[in-house]
Amino acid sequence: MRAKVLEELHEIDDALASTKQPTQGATAPPELSGELGDLLFTIVNWGRHLHIDAEAALRAANDKFERRFARMESLAQERGLELAQLSAAAWDALWNEAKLNAS
Repeated sequence: MRAKVLEELHEIDDALASTKQPTQGATAPPELSGELGDLLFTIVNWGRHLHIDAEAALRAANDKFERRFARMESLAQERGLELAQLSAAAWDALWNEAKLNAS
């Protein structure tokens, strides 16, 4: 199954190379959307083979993301920083710190 996931990733890479990437707010080309759908389906199928409930795993990942993002916001606020004004590198640094301090 892992090989199939990698195959689907390569198909997305191929689709990206052969299509114009959408600008912010634009809709992705149908072939790219289709390839992403294939990848998601394959990952869910891999989870099934591993006896993992993919929906439960995704919900847990979303919960973890929300906790970490809230921690990141708290760290920024404690330091008098506005997230909207920070560089990508500063976001990454705060995110990594939030990950280290995550429960």
